Amino acid sequence: MNSTFVWFPGLPIYHSKDLVNWKLIGHAIDRPDQVNLDGLPDKLGLFAPTIRYHDGLFYIVNTCVGCKMNFYITASNPAGPWSDPIWLTDAPGIDPSLYWDEDGTCYYTGMTGVEKEEWPTQTVVFNQELDLQQQKLVGDRYYLTNGHANNASYTEGPHIYKVKDKYLLLVSEGGTGLYHALTAHHSDSINGPYVSDYINPVMTHRHLGEDYPLHAIGHGDLIQTQNGEWWCIMLGKRRIHKETTLGRETFLSKVIFEGQTPIFNPGEGKVLMEQLRPDLPWTPVEEDATRDDFQGESLGMKWCTIRTPQETFYRVDEGKLRLRLRKQVMDSLVNSSVLLQRVQHHCFEMTTKMSFRTSKHHEQAGITLYRTNENNYKLMKDDEGLVLIKSFEGNNEVVERLPYKSKEVYLHVEGSGLKVQFSIGKSLHNLKPIGGMQSLVVIADGHGNTQFNGPGIGMYASSNGKESDNWAIFDWFEYKGL
Repeated sequence: MNSTFVWFPGLPIYHSKDLVNWKLIGHAIDRPDQVNLDGLPDKLGLFAPTIRYHDGLFYIVNTCVGCKMNFYITASNPAGPWSDPIWLTDAPGIDPSLYWDEDGTCYYTGMTGVEKEEWPTQTVVFNQELDLQQQKLVGDRYYLTNGHANNASYTEGPHIYKVKDKYLLLVSEGGTGLYHALTAHHSDSINGPYVSDYINPVMTHRHLGEDYPLHAIGHGDLIQTQNGEWWCIMLGKRRIHKETTLGRETFLSKVIFEGQTPIFNPGEGKVLMEQLRPDLPWTPVEEDATRDDFQGESLGMKWCTIRTPQETFYRVDEGKLRLRLRKQVMDSLVNSSVLLQRVQHHCFEMTTKMSFRTSKHHEQAGITLYRTNENNYKLMKDDEGLVLIKSFEGNNEVVERLPYKSKEVYLHVEGSGLKVQFSIGKSLHNLKPIGGMQSLVVIADGHGNTQFNGPGIGMYASSNGKESDNWAIFDWFEYKGL
């Protein structure tokens, strides 16, 4: 599973039998009354979740930054349904994890700030018992480490394991950018003292330089397979022409232990773009269809919206998706009539057929390439025709407007590297570019409020602040990598 920030449904649950092939089986946050994400900037919301299993129950512990902060939820089946959040109001900081010791005691491992910083962005990892009956933290709070370095910034994402009769604390430090790293710390007691490993950081790409194509490696979690192998999943970012357009992705690394020290990809010491897979039966899963013909009565699990929907704004029937125009707009911090799939490729193509007509200037429907409410593209049909709008760092610009009278229109997007071309037409064989070649730097990291979440592409409709009873109809939607 992974962070989803203000995307809804949130906290997707993936299942695998071989650590390579993964299938989306549900979402932990899929009911509007669980968490309210309205009013939150795109970089806030649901941070770094941890999933654990104990005594017949699955647990997810997580932070909702900007709302009530730390909580845990439970389920007997990881596909759901998941419980309502149990909010831990006395738990500070972000990125918590859970660990059950051999005596059955549950520990909550988190991070928090320090009262008097010895260096900028100094934080501390702590450990405290979580009483699952009382549903709160109890007992003393033990401070475990500030990180490996004496200037370690944002030490966070802690996980505790027991390996070879000693406790291993794996943390992230250095921030989630270029200097991101994993460091290991060891103790004979779960509450410390912890001693930093001699080879720290045990995994990082910070030393490979700004031009290395894979960077920001960190936030890792270890798993031991039934065959005794150790592996680590972690986040990282792929660069293209020094920009990161896809946000953070998940990577896998082999781990062996030399004594108490975890060695990541022995002989390499970095995340590899190709490597031998785990010694597990190869178990491929059915790939998602690139084309959604909107059959059935509900959308597939890969579809998301932005922020928590407080009302129904779409329906699927008769093989079509009907998207209702509402007064909410994408550029705000509330849920609007937007449905997205995640952009997963540096080279991609998206096409849809839409039917929409209006005589009102404030009514629009079309598609969007979305990173945040301040950084996105919108290709919209209104009463005058079709218009391509670029939102970059909160500034809106009409790139081009073309007259168009027909009710039906094909909308097309093709991205390659840092370039993207939008096109329109009355048929798939008669597509015409609109706006000229555009830049995907608009959705890249570090421009305005583009920070943590990745990009999405999909459908959007709005009546721009006024009430409406109009709908846009989509016959099908296709997204694929090229």
